[in-house]
Amino acid sequence: MKDDFKTESQEAISVLKRGGLILYPTDTVWGIGCDSTNPEAVEKVFALKKRSESKSLICLVSDFKMLNEYVEDVPEVAYDILKYAAKPTTIIYDDPIRVAENLIADDNTLAIRVTKDKFCKELVRRFRRPIVSTSANVSGEKTPESYSQIAPEILKGVDYVVNLHQSKKSTKPSAIIKLSNDGKVKVVRK
Repeated sequence: MKDDFKTESQEAISVLKRGGLILYPTDTVWGIGCDSTNPEAVEKVFALKKRSESKSLICLVSDFKMLNEYVEDVPEVAYDILKYAAKPTTIIYDDPIRVAENLIADDNTLAIRVTKDKFCKELVRRFRRPIVSTSANVSGEKTPESYSQIAPEILKGVDYVVNLHQSKKSTKPSAIIKLSNDGKVKVVRK
């Protein structure tokens, strides 16, 4: 299994480095991913999903250290929320930094999840920067619960499909919480 992880992450990283899109299993659902610092790659994700750029995307980071490199000021409460969350939890932060401009929402926020999935953690850690993670479906269509439910146009639209966990049923999307620098906390999705 470890060798598969290494091979698959190496393949995915080479695609990410050249601005390509990957399809990969995450800690929630199958995701379309790209380099979060590459605006052209981010644009390809919006185009493939037929998604309006006004609708934000999520990024995955490998740990708190990486989170701090891409958010100007992480509210202290974020660490407690993430430490005690029973399920994958995405937090929307104010003032993201060092990511593609077209990834940042109009209100200067970015949704980021510290992944606990072994493969995703390894992939992001080895890539050394956040990876976009958005459900593997055309915007407005049902989120696939398994690899077999992913639409052919999505499969054809990515540059690489990670060959792991393709028989696994996915869990629900992550919880989403908005943490504002002014101390406001809002649950966006339970």
